[in-house]
Amino acid sequence: MTSRTYSEVWDLDVIFKGGSHSTEFADHLNLTAELIQEFHTKVNQWTPSNTMEDGIILKSLITDFERAGKKLRQAGAFVGCLQAQNTDDKYAYNLDAKVTSISAVFQMALGTFDNQLTSISDNVWELILEDDTLKEVSFVLTERRERAKEKLSKEEEALISALGVDGYHSWGQLYDLIVSKIKVPFMENGDEKQLSVGQAFNKFSNPNREVRKVVFENWEKAWGEQADYLAKTLNHLAGFRLSVYKQRGWEDVLKEPLSINRMKKETLDVMWRVISENKQALVKYLERKAKLLGVNKLSWYDLDAPLGKTESKVSYQEGAKFIEQQFFLFGGKMAAFAKKAFEESWIEGEDRPGKAPGGFCTFFPESNQSRIFMTYSGTPSNVSTLAHELGHGFHTYSMKGVHFLNRNYAMNVAETASTFAEMIVADAAVKNAKNEEEKVVLLEDKVQRTVALLMNIHARFLFETHFYEERKHGMVTAEKLNELMLAAQKEAYCDGLDEYHPLFWASKLHFFITGVPFYNFPYTFGYLFSLGIYAQALEEGKGYEEKYIALLKDTASMTVEELAKKHLGVDLTQKEFWEKGVRLCIDDIEEFLRLTEKN
Repeated sequence: MTSRTYSEVWDLDVIFKGGSHSTEFADHLNLTAELIQEFHTKVNQWTPSNTMEDGIILKSLITDFERAGKKLRQAGAFVGCLQAQNTDDKYAYNLDAKVTSISAVFQMALGTFDNQLTSISDNVWELILEDDTLKEVSFVLTERRERAKEKLSKEEEALISALGVDGYHSWGQLYDLIVSKIKVPFMENGDEKQLSVGQAFNKFSNPNREVRKVVFENWEKAWGEQADYLAKTLNHLAGFRLSVYKQRGWEDVLKEPLSINRMKKETLDVMWRVISENKQALVKYLERKAKLLGVNKLSWYDLDAPLGKTESKVSYQEGAKFIEQQFFLFGGKMAAFAKKAFEESWIEGEDRPGKAPGGFCTFFPESNQSRIFMTYSGTPSNVSTLAHELGHGFHTYSMKGVHFLNRNYAMNVAETASTFAEMIVADAAVKNAKNEEEKVVLLEDKVQRTVALLMNIHARFLFETHFYEERKHGMVTAEKLNELMLAAQKEAYCDGLDEYHPLFWASKLHFFITGVPFYNFPYTFGYLFSLGIYAQALEEGKGYEEKYIALLKDTASMTVEELAKKHLGVDLTQKEFWEKGVRLCIDDIEEFLRLTEKN
């Protein structure tokens, strides 16, 4: 009996038939808009009486909130998939604008809803929350109420949301449009090919240094040609955000991202401090890799370069089976989820032109399905990315049955689940290596991710922090952005590279995302937090899966400090937890250095 061949192209028709021309989806959008309008009307009509009567109305509004929210999330996920699978799909961009417009109305309604909560006194609020239905979502409701207290009036916040459609979110959409037009020339077998940025990016893991160097030069040139447009886009995104913060009286640009991630400033500070104190091992790795590649010092385009004489290639089918097997060793539920995702074509992995760069996992709450996007070209890193995105999918899948309002987990804990899944697969790959050479290659792939999360992400954080300070004083030129990025990279990599990527601010989508500010530190938090969970999982063995699922279910209904205390028994504001995580990273580096000593 032969094993089933999995499709490398996802199935979106089962969600809405007909792609960007789907009549089903058009109907869905219309219904979503109607439900949101109804919710908006009901919220506007509610004037809290500051009595127990408010609890009855609140329950009714939460039902409407959930129904409209699910429909909007379903719509946003579908459009995101359409845009990613084909960057030339103009209809998908039109749909994205429609979803953004509908979403703005929802945000206005929620702004009013949150504001109404603030007019209920603390005493009545506590009594209302004793109701079983409301008790279940009490953390989220109280969080919304407290955040609203720090914002402007409901009329002003509604105006900000309305103006944001064309004055904020549209800049993010413009970035996507500019990127979709960028082509990177590349000579192959005598023919010049025009690569999409996603295809060009994959060339940075090519074993031939000359190929990487040429692609990088063309990559820099392509982004440089658009730098003025991209700088203007980034400036207006940041300018809008800073104007809003100023009106609200928020001085610290980290106030919002920390609040979104349900995280204390002390936790973030101690995490970066521990990382900065332990970077010497990472520098030794960079030096060793340079020696193995036969260069004095690594350049930016060498960071993802493979080691070894032969390029380790893993077919999509082999990668899928390996992931399923390793997930099974951790727990049956995780393995069953992965199998379902592969069998039901939830994954878009085909390596073809016209796809967006990067990878993501998105969730369709009404269908209770996920979709995973990436470009799979057969590298060990691709297998890790696939496992990473499946980890995201398992997170949402594990929360089945959890109230919709308790499913909105922040990015830092989202990255915990994905990194945990990635760790299972990466560790197994190293342990199952056929020989020492393969072990070095796979271990190095694992260490590459440590460098990315402790150095690259640190550079992004430093850049963005400094950029926002500069932006407070006026527009920041493309040249100045290059300078800021170069300085951030040199600091984060401890001057460990020969050539850097000053245009990284332009090529990294994360700086242009409007939904979440400072789309960087949550990755590093998730990585190190997942190492702590992983260490416990290794100690306790296969029975740990249920404890892990229990932790995932709590990720959207408490702060990260509370989550760590409840499920891991640790204090995230102290160095000890972070040092243990970094120590596991250093162990990998030390093994890599030991294995490559004689080379």
